Amino acid sequence: MDALRNDGKGVAVVVIGYDDAAHVTDAVRSALGQGPAVREVVAVDDCSTDGSAELLDRLAAAEPRLRVIRRRANSGGCGTPRNTGLDAVTSPYVMFLDSDDVLPPGAVDALLGAATGARAEVVGGLCVRRELPSGREVPWQAGLYAHHAVVPRPARRPRLVHDTLCVSKLYRTGFLREHRIRFPEGRFPYEDVVFTARVLAAAPRIALVPDRVYVWHVRRSAERLSISLDRAGVDNWRARTQACRQAYEILLGAGQKELARAARAKFLDHDLRMYLRELGLRDAAYRRAWWELTREHLAEYDADDWARNPGAPGRLAGRVVLAAPEPRDLPRLRELAARPARLYPPYARASDGTPVWSGDLPQVSLEPLLSAPVRALPLAVDAALRPRARDTRLRLRLHELYGRVAQAGPEAVEVEWCHRDDGDVVVRAGTVPLVPGGEAHPAGTSAVWSAETGVDLSALVAFGAGTWDLRLRVRFRDGASREVTAHALTGAGLLRRRAVPSARRGVVLVQPYPTHSGALALRVAPGVRGVLSVVRRRLRRLLH
Repeated sequence: MDALRNDGKGVAVVVIGYDDAAHVTDAVRSALGQGPAVREVVAVDDCSTDGSAELLDRLAAAEPRLRVIRRRANSGGCGTPRNTGLDAVTSPYVMFLDSDDVLPPGAVDALLGAATGARAEVVGGLCVRRELPSGREVPWQAGLYAHHAVVPRPARRPRLVHDTLCVSKLYRTGFLREHRIRFPEGRFPYEDVVFTARVLAAAPRIALVPDRVYVWHVRRSAERLSISLDRAGVDNWRARTQACRQAYEILLGAGQKELARAARAKFLDHDLRMYLRELGLRDAAYRRAWWELTREHLAEYDADDWARNPGAPGRLAGRVVLAAPEPRDLPRLRELAARPARLYPPYARASDGTPVWSGDLPQVSLEPLLSAPVRALPLAVDAALRPRARDTRLRLRLHELYGRVAQAGPEAVEVEWCHRDDGDVVVRAGTVPLVPGGEAHPAGTSAVWSAETGVDLSALVAFGAGTWDLRLRVRFRDGASREVTAHALTGAGLLRRRAVPSARRGVVLVQPYPTHSGALALRVAPGVRGVLSVVRRRLRRLLH
């Protein structure tokens, strides 16, 4: 075994867990199942009380590559058990695995091959978020891992700061030890953010592979939510801002100024937008505390931070929060935080005609929108849908945006419905012309373009009960296009659940509804069995 470990190619997988007896053995087996490239698996049990350690001990009795370390006291976080495992490994390379996730077959071979072939200290691969129980998979930071690449220094690829996961990566053990790179100890939420900053600050040679190397299981209905999902308390936001602040300071202190700037931009584009989409769901006390924490954090940004890509949705939203002493315009900020962003009316101007967020916040200029390419504009589209037995119609309305839409000349909109749990399933409704005029928006929009098309409910229910997201692509006169979602109008009866008669299914339960970002989505449940399943789920939510 020692000879194998000294050949320079062995990998150790550190698996951490606490009270996760239902999943931890699956995680360990997924590591052991990687084959001979994995020379050791170090399972660190963080003082579990549910029998997890005993399960691991029984597994280790039949598997010489598995070593179990039991901590005597619970650390309260993920950093300390990872450090414990890192101290114990003897292999040249190491990677980390959480007890409720798995490594897909071939993951370690792909990472190790890239590490040795490129002489890289760090290798990253594609992580997918798998929503359970639906099984829907969403790639994490897919753009970074679209193809094989070698990055001599992280500063040449600032986008690396967006991938703050410590998992889905292979590290040269000696590199981590030489630079004393460790996780924050104790209860430190978002320890990945700080650890990743420490790795990038050491300027390693990094290889990127397009292979799927990690499956991140997302269990939103679990009794104990993971840190990344448990965002109901404002302490979670406080911890996130603290971790992002520390990451910036680490990078700046190491002389990585461009990466430090990129880390601040990432906070605006990712963290801020994610929490803004949910802010309207929180109570008034949470919103006030969140607003105060955010303003305190953004006050640390300097002029250069705000000057870069000033028309980006996250920067516009951040400037509104920084300029306003109290929470305001939450529905409009939610729309701006959507992906893709929607800037909803009204479209105000300052006394000199400059586009601004509102008349009472003229310091938040929207002038960068006047020069942004049309494919990047935060276009606002309304959608109204009333399910009917024979002729369900979808009505769309595109709003003007300081003359930019009319200048580009909108001609048509492509309409499609995407299955929420299986993104490969798409029902296309065709391309519909956009017609100038129509009912003006009550908030004072100067011009609109309208379109209307049918919704084939039978095509949607052919895939069974499920949720469908509306996706649109607006096409312009010069051939340019912009992918958008549509704001769900909430007029009388528009979002009411309806039982629609169906010759084939008997009945179809249909409900248009707004997502957390305000976009229109559609739930369908065919047949009596489907209707009963919806009723049962609703009762369970009410009882819970």
